Amino acid sequence: MPINILMPALSPTMEKGNLAKWLKKEGDKVKSGDVIAEIETDKATMEVEAIDEGTIAKILVPEGTQDVPVNDVIAVLAGEGEDVKAAGAAKPTASAAPPKAAEAPAAAPAPAPAAPKAAPAPAAAPAAQAAAPAPQGNGHGGRVFSSPLARRIAKDAGIDVAMVAGTGPHGRVVARDVEQAKSGKGLKAPAAAPSGAPSIAPTMSDKQILSLLEPGSYDIVPHDGMRRTIAQRLTASIQNVPHFYLTIDCDIGKLLAAREEINAAAPKDKEKKPLYKISVNDFVIKAMAVALQKIPNCNVSWTESGMVKHHHSDVGVAVAMPGGLITPIIRKAETKTLSTISNEMKDFAARARSRKLKPEEYQGGTTAVSNLGMYGISHFTAVINPPHATILAVGTSEERPVVRGGKIEIAHMMSVTLSCDHRAIDGALGAELIGAFKQLIENPVMMMV
Repeated sequence: MPINILMPALSPTMEKGNLAKWLKKEGDKVKSGDVIAEIETDKATMEVEAIDEGTIAKILVPEGTQDVPVNDVIAVLAGEGEDVKAAGAAKPTASAAPPKAAEAPAAAPAPAPAAPKAAPAPAAAPAAQAAAPAPQGNGHGGRVFSSPLARRIAKDAGIDVAMVAGTGPHGRVVARDVEQAKSGKGLKAPAAAPSGAPSIAPTMSDKQILSLLEPGSYDIVPHDGMRRTIAQRLTASIQNVPHFYLTIDCDIGKLLAAREEINAAAPKDKEKKPLYKISVNDFVIKAMAVALQKIPNCNVSWTESGMVKHHHSDVGVAVAMPGGLITPIIRKAETKTLSTISNEMKDFAARARSRKLKPEEYQGGTTAVSNLGMYGISHFTAVINPPHATILAVGTSEERPVVRGGKIEIAHMMSVTLSCDHRAIDGALGAELIGAFKQLIENPVMMMV
């Protein structure tokens, strides 16, 4: 029987992908582990390996095809001893459900624990859906049937499993449903708000927006997967996470002097090139990581069932790339030297721009840093990327007049703004964190003790 090759889900939130390139052609023999294609996701370009042996009988999705849904049949493989022409001529049957590699064997259905009322669905949800009352469960008596793995993932992500639309047998919520819900997809509409309760105004439709513009005065560039993902996640964050912001000015004169001294003393390779070159941002990453260790109640993630307190500071760093941005993560940054952080960031940035990062290199983390100082921006605020509870927005370093001892002096100053999730961090606690950061960034030697 012919074997269907499906569009794989290369990350938990992937719904569609672009088939960038076929590395095998019809008639080629493949064995398990052979790389057969390159798939572009919203964040990266990844290789797809064959999981069966046989001969490529038919390629159904040509290279260059965009927005191919996960689990669509992209090619047909003829097994050993099977007629290749017959396999290629056979009509492929679509997969009834995604592969269950990520799904643990399900035990008997069990009701999920009670959970608080879910937050409103994203504004992008259809108006008719948003107005409908939310179903209370997928089983008798309003109970919600879900797999143990789905409940665990939902708990870790702070998602009410009762609000997730199940695609398993009899509407059972499975792991893939919860993973999809993390990006705002596949959520049930909340119950209609009581009369007089505030609600989020619906956004304008495409037709309404274009009706306000003069015909022929614009071009429409279709959104790619990355831009759609960024829009969905940041919209959900700003609607569902109560942000507050703390700004402080830092004197980085000592930092700049230390940076110059460290870079001047950097060892050279055989070509007489320095083995590292520390940037201001490397100091920022290290200072933020150490500050979170000094104020551990800020190194947290909010979930409905409890506060997740992280042992290490895993710092995501925003990297601009064509069409959007990505946040590769410096793991256990508080334990790493400035030179290690610098070299990791250079590697991450290069691979991010060529979309070669692996999902585990940009998913998760405990906080993030966004630095627009190189663009001359003196001050801005950044949107928190859950499950983080904080993000630090870093402005440019510039000479400013400051008053010291009643005298005006010129100092190298840098403004930073900390965005905090008010569910997890209160104002005074956030002030402690940004104060600890200021102390470290102004006295970089303290990062080493």
